[in-house]
Amino acid sequence: MDQTLIFWTLIGMAVVTYLPRLLPTLFLSGRTLQPFIASWLRLVPPAVLAAMLIPSLLVREDVVDLSFDNLFLWAALVGFPVAWKWNSLVATVLVGMGLVALGRHLGVGG
Repeated sequence: MDQTLIFWTLIGMAVVTYLPRLLPTLFLSGRTLQPFIASWLRLVPPAVLAAMLIPSLLVREDVVDLSFDNLFLWAALVGFPVAWKWNSLVATVLVGMGLVALGRHLGVGG
C-alpha cells in the first residue's frame, strides 16, 4: 500500500474521530442545557456500555448462552449489584475477577 494513502487515511480517521468531540464542545461551551436534555445525556454512557457489554456476556460462538457454564455472565450478575451499591470500579473489578478465578479453580466453564 502506498505510504501517501496510509498517511491521508490516518489524517481522515483522526478528523472523523476528533470532530464529533470538538463540535459539541465549541457550540455548547458557556451554555446551560435544559434539564430534560442534560438528564438524557447522562444516560448515554451507561447505554453505550451496556450495548458493548451485554453481547460479550450472553453470546458465545453465535449462540445465546445462559447456562451455568457461562462463567463471565455469573460473575457479571454478582458484579452489577456490587457496582450499584458501592459505586466503586475497583471493588467491582476485584469481585468479578475473584469470581472468575474461583470458578476456574472449581472447574466451572469459562
